[in-house]
Amino acid sequence: MGQKGWAVDSQWTPASRRWDPVVIELLEVESRCPSLPRPAAAPVELSLYYESLCPACREFLVLKLFPTWLLLPQEMLSITLVPYGNAQERNVSGKLDFKCQHGPEECLGNMMEACLMHEAKNFSTYFPVIFCLESGSSVTKNLEACLQIYAPEVDSGRISACVQGDTGVALMHHNAQLTDALDPPHQYVPWITVNGVWQGAPGLQGGLGHRGDPPDQPCVPPQKHTDELQAQAEASLLGLVCHLYQGEKPEACGGSKAPKLPPGCRR
Repeated sequence: MGQKGWAVDSQWTPASRRWDPVVIELLEVESRCPSLPRPAAAPVELSLYYESLCPACREFLVLKLFPTWLLLPQEMLSITLVPYGNAQERNVSGKLDFKCQHGPEECLGNMMEACLMHEAKNFSTYFPVIFCLESGSSVTKNLEACLQIYAPEVDSGRISACVQGDTGVALMHHNAQLTDALDPPHQYVPWITVNGVWQGAPGLQGGLGHRGDPPDQPCVPPQKHTDELQAQAEASLLGLVCHLYQGEKPEACGGSKAPKLPPGCRR
């Protein structure tokens, strides 16, 4: 096969054979349209399963994930945040209750961040607020200040109502289902999945629709997790995303080494 898949033989010369009319037409079209846009590359899909008060989770989100998101174009990296981690969901007298690894304040922080995502909707709106909460002195007491700095348009009263009402419980139940659906099951947090296949999860209600999935087919975020991917993300998340992205690389993809994060919070 010759260039672009056209059949040729070893005896072909310009004088020995006439050009196929189809080939001529293709060449003329290509010469007239040299700069037709190519399909954009798919973004790297990354999901972070974490706890609001886990030191290793906070350090990864603040020092790795947020800076990487800032450095890269929006179409290059798609992030899903799932605050729940090693929490346990219990049914107490017909009502859902949650027990968190780092105590009730962590449960509150998880729910606050879930409600913030629910109310703000837009990732570029709520992620800086979550960064502010996780990098500050208190995850649960700085919501007003962080909203004033990064998202003054978001109503803190709606977030408080979500936390205190049924919506917050439903959001945490959903995050519990997403976390329990991980395959392989998470062994610690932060737990990072990258570029997995979005798939239906039987039994999950109100899952996240994505890329044209039918409304009756709930979805869970990417499920691909390996020890190697986890180690690469912790060592140099920017380098990993730049390596996995199939499109044109931005200038930020220079790569840099970083110190290893402290051990995660095991179950």
